[in-house]
Amino acid sequence: MTVPATTIRPVLLTAEEAAKMLRIGRSTLYQLLAEKELTSIKIGRSRRIRPADVEAYIERQAANAA
Repeated sequence: MTVPATTIRPVLLTAEEAAKMLRIGRSTLYQLLAEKELTSIKIGRSRRIRPADVEAYIERQAANAA
């Protein structure tokens, strides 16, 4: 029995995937990473972002807007 790919939640996101999730450009995402607004991990030469970190960023932004 195989599980449909749509039900599997990725453990790590690429920069492009995280940017799409936030609906921002990739360069804006890298700016957030440089400013430590969003955390990432480095695997080899690549940056990966946990979905939980994206969600935490969204929650901080929503709290600041209120």
